[in-house]
Amino acid sequence: MSAGDEMNDGSDSDVSGRNTPKKRLLRGIAIQTAAIAAAVHLLWAWPRLGSPPDARPYFFVAGSALAAAVAVATLRGGEYRRLYALGAGTLGAFLGGFLAWHGGDAAAALAAEPLAVAAVIVEVVGVGAFLGLYRLAPPTSVAVARRREGEPDEKGRNEAEEGAP
Repeated sequence: MSAGDEMNDGSDSDVSGRNTPKKRLLRGIAIQTAAIAAAVHLLWAWPRLGSPPDARPYFFVAGSALAAAVAVATLRGGEYRRLYALGAGTLGAFLGGFLAWHGGDAAAALAAEPLAVAAVIVEVVGVGAFLGLYRLAPPTSVAVARRREGEPDEKGRNEAEEGAP
């Protein structure tokens, strides 16, 4: 089997369900890491808001809001590759931003700031979880078609029944 054969096209019944054990585990990890990354960045940024020469606190607040929204959408929403890509990209942007800001002094910055250590660990794990979900999710067109066809969700309900009296 080649690497391309392992990609999920939405037709594999063993990986197409949202609540397979592997997907539940990855989704739980992704949600927690996005929420923790948001909290860590807010903890760092909040006391530094209003520092005129430093724009990072404002970016951290905006990024934290996005990470929290991704966590909620991952918890409440369906299987959407675009959402998982957004989650991986958000956490990856935090990680890449740290490395770009500190450059060669990134190791020294990690040693001096415990929140940075926590953030980097959480971001690396979160990017991995979101990429794993992306790989296991059906293409977005398949997920949208399932939702339109009224396939039952994990609680046995479908969208058409929710509006019925």
